[in-house]
Amino acid sequence: MPAARTPEEIKASIEQNRAELAVAVGRLRGEVAELTDWREQIRRNQRKLVIGAAVTGFVVAGGIAAIGGLFRRR
Repeated sequence: MPAARTPEEIKASIEQNRAELAVAVGRLRGEVAELTDWREQIRRNQRKLVIGAAVTGFVVAGGIAAIGGLFRRR
């Protein structure tokens, strides 16, 4: 059977939990702010974005050319 805690021990435990929660919430806010900063995300992934845009342009242009070729055959 667990030992009963005094009201002071319970209060101290609650205060410790509050302090730990405040630190965790602060850390989480920082991480969320970092992850939702789209300008920084673009800056970090600029090369990947340029490559993706080039590939997308190539695919779209190829698709348009293919559709145009189908219509020219008729």
